[in-house]
Amino acid sequence: MALTMKKMSLIVIMFGVISFILGIVGENKKPPMGVIVKEKDAMMCNYPSDPTVAFGYSSLGFLVASSCMGLISLFYSYNGTSVPPSALLKYTTLTIFLVLALAEPPNSQGRPWPTVTEQYLWKSNSYSIRTSVKPDCPTAKTGLMGSAAFLSLNSSLFWLLSLMLVKNAREDYLEDVQVSLSNSI
Repeated sequence: MALTMKKMSLIVIMFGVISFILGIVGENKKPPMGVIVKEKDAMMCNYPSDPTVAFGYSSLGFLVASSCMGLISLFYSYNGTSVPPSALLKYTTLTIFLVLALAEPPNSQGRPWPTVTEQYLWKSNSYSIRTSVKPDCPTAKTGLMGSAAFLSLNSSLFWLLSLMLVKNAREDYLEDVQVSLSNSI
């Protein structure tokens, strides 16, 4: 089965949408806070079992997969014809969208922050009780994972736009090569 530009675009957008869905579900499943269990000199936090951390890391994995597939599909040799990167990058619009597509995944790398914070709070759930501070069992800040999910969707849409522009640039390049070959004969 030969890969076409259309199939590669579908793979890129599918991974991006899955990343978005997992991020939104992870945000919605996050508990607002843990349950306080007071002991003699310390406070323990019991967090209800929820899949927030798993959803966060899975969403990050699909974002990375979407970006890798987007990058591979730019320079993939479709139908046995390859186009040099220098020919593709001479198009200003394509270059701008490619830079945006490459810059967006590191921008949405804020995604691990709420996931890692949530995982850290679960592991270190013992705090000393201070009389002046009202004890609570914190979780990661609400809204961070959801906003990172929207950034990952945005990233996959930039990749999709870049792939559409690459298709046009490839067609233009191959036309020019074919015309120059016919003129030389």
